Amino acid sequence: MTRLAVFDCDGTLADGQANICLAMALAFADAGLAEPDPRDVRRIVGLSLPQAVAMLVPDRDADLHDAVAEGYKRHFRAMRSDGRLAEEPLFPGIADALTALLDGGWTLGVATGKSDRGLALLLAHHGLTRHFTTLQTADRHPSKPHPAMLYAAMAEAGALPQATVMIGDTGFDMAMAIAAGTQAIGVSWGYHDRDTLIAAGAHHMCDDAATLPAVLDLP
Repeated sequence: MTRLAVFDCDGTLADGQANICLAMALAFADAGLAEPDPRDVRRIVGLSLPQAVAMLVPDRDADLHDAVAEGYKRHFRAMRSDGRLAEEPLFPGIADALTALLDGGWTLGVATGKSDRGLALLLAHHGLTRHFTTLQTADRHPSKPHPAMLYAAMAEAGALPQATVMIGDTGFDMAMAIAAGTQAIGVSWGYHDRDTLIAAGAHHMCDDAATLPAVLDLP
C-alpha cells in the first residue's frame, strides 16, 4: 500500500515570511490601505490569496480583495526579477527528514497556497524537486481548508486516505486533512501555535523536523 506524506510549504518546509509580508505590504499600499500587521499576515499564510486578503480586510468587498491579491502577485514577481527576494531557507532538519522518509518507503507530495511557479522555483533552489511525486498548488485548486488538493495528491500517488498524512503548520492544513479523511500532523515551528493546530484537529504534533520520520511511523 502506498504511504503518502503531503507537506505544506511556507511555514513547514521553508520560511518565506519575509517575502510574504513585504509583498502584502506593497499590495496594501497600492490599494490605499494601511500596512497590515506582519503578525496578522503570518496567520493567513497557507490560504489562497483572495481568501487571505479577505481575512485581513473582512470589511471590504470582493473586488478589492481580488485587486490586492493581484497586486501581491505583481510585487512578488517584481521582487523575484530584480533580486529583492529574501532567502527562503528550509527549516532545520527538513532536508534530512525528507530523505529519511523516502528511504523508508514513503511517497512525498506538497499541498500549498503558493503558485506552481513559486513552488517549482523554491524546490529547485533547494534541490528537492525530485523528492516529490505530486505537487498541488493554489493555481489549480480551491483554497485550504477545502480538501481538493489532498484528493488530487492521493489520486496522483495512488494512495488511500488511511495511508495518507498531511503535515503542516496552520489550522488550515489540519482542517483540510480532517475534511479529506487523512491523518493531520501539526508542526510547531511555523506560523500557527500549538493550541490552534490542536483545536483544528491535529492528531499528532511534531516539535523538531528530525523526529518527523519517527512521528510518521504510526500504526
